[in-house]
Amino acid sequence: MIEAGRLNPSAELDMVSLYKAGTVDAEIEADVICGILESNGISAMMARNFGYPNLGFEVKVPRARLEEARQLIEEAKAAGPDAAAEAERASEE
Repeated sequence: MIEAGRLNPSAELDMVSLYKAGTVDAEIEADVICGILESNGISAMMARNFGYPNLGFEVKVPRARLEEARQLIEEAKAAGPDAAAEAERASEE
């Protein structure tokens, strides 16, 4: 963002890679990761190469929240798919 001719040095604009994969199910994984992060208040951006699908998908988060994002993803992995389904049901109520 530019303000009065100056670049905004906001940490929210300094995006770093959290996840990158070129596997068959990479798009689904990246989408799930973005959902987990955004539901916990962390901005996430999914990048993909449309011209080169074999280069895969990448999820980026603000550098200042990278460790928090990693922790959330590890907690989600540890909780497993049953916890994810339960959380989804709870959000629908």
